[in-house]
Amino acid sequence: MKKIALVSIIFSLILSTAIIKNSAKKNEDKIFTIKENIRVLNSELDKIKLEFDYLSSSDKLLEFQSLYFENDLVQKKIENIKVFKITNKDKKIENLKITKD
Repeated sequence: MKKIALVSIIFSLILSTAIIKNSAKKNEDKIFTIKENIRVLNSELDKIKLEFDYLSSSDKLLEFQSLYFENDLVQKKIENIKVFKITNKDKKIENLKITKD
C-alpha cells in the first residue's frame, strides 16, 4: 500500500512538473513574440518621429527646398489644387475644399 501511494505521489509530481514547464514555455514564447513586436514598432516610431521633426516645420521645408530642389518647386494657388476621387469604380476630379473645424 505504501509503495502504491509513493508511486502515485511521484507520478503526480512528475505530471505537475511537466504541465508547469509546458505552460511556462508557452508564456516565454508569448513574451518573446510581444518583445519582438515592440522592438519593430519602436523602430517604426523612431523613423516616424524623425520624419515628423524634420518635415513639420516650415523653416525646415524651405531649407530642404533650397538644398535639394532649388528652382524645381513652384508655389501654386490653393484654388488650383484638384482632388482625384475613386468611389465604386467612379473617377472624379473635384476642387479642393478647405473647411475650418
